[in-house]
Amino acid sequence: MRKGTLLIFTFLFFGVLQPLHANPLFNFDLVDLEGRKVSKDTVKNKVVMVVNVASRCGFTSQYEGLQKLYQKYRDKGFVILGVPCNQFGWQEPGDAKEIRSFCSTKYKVTFPILKKQEVKGSEKTQLYQKLVGSKVGDNSEVRWNFEKFIVGRDGNVTSRFRSSTGPEDTDLISAVERALTASSAKKKVPKVR
Repeated sequence: MRKGTLLIFTFLFFGVLQPLHANPLFNFDLVDLEGRKVSKDTVKNKVVMVVNVASRCGFTSQYEGLQKLYQKYRDKGFVILGVPCNQFGWQEPGDAKEIRSFCSTKYKVTFPILKKQEVKGSEKTQLYQKLVGSKVGDNSEVRWNFEKFIVGRDGNVTSRFRSSTGPEDTDLISAVERALTASSAKKKVPKVR
């Protein structure tokens, strides 16, 4: 096989065929707040931050910073998935309509909000089983609302931040930027000579 043919084959396999699949961490259906399947394009080739959210928590004001972070980096391949959860002090008691109204009216949230789900314990969803079960997740349960997991385009959890780390925290921002940079570097295609 000639060198040029091998490079083209490598490009086609790694540069085209692989990205046709969604981020491998999300190889199951995600469902939004209204009960609709979330398009695989929402996470395909993206750096994803997954955050369990609540509307009656001391950390609820983090919605504002999350929205700013999303607006700043979304054009670079970043998305936030908000995951309402009522497991911590019953601080997300609302139904889907109430949650959507609260997020869009009070904080002007435009990033995707998934259906309400369990994020800890024996009933945690497949999403949180994968996040918590990752090397970075360390099988350590989510402790409270607004815990953040950053997932690279390759499906690996790259960082985890507890609730007290806000979206404007420099370490969190650096982790997002590193994930975006690492993901961009992997996407570069070798030149055929």
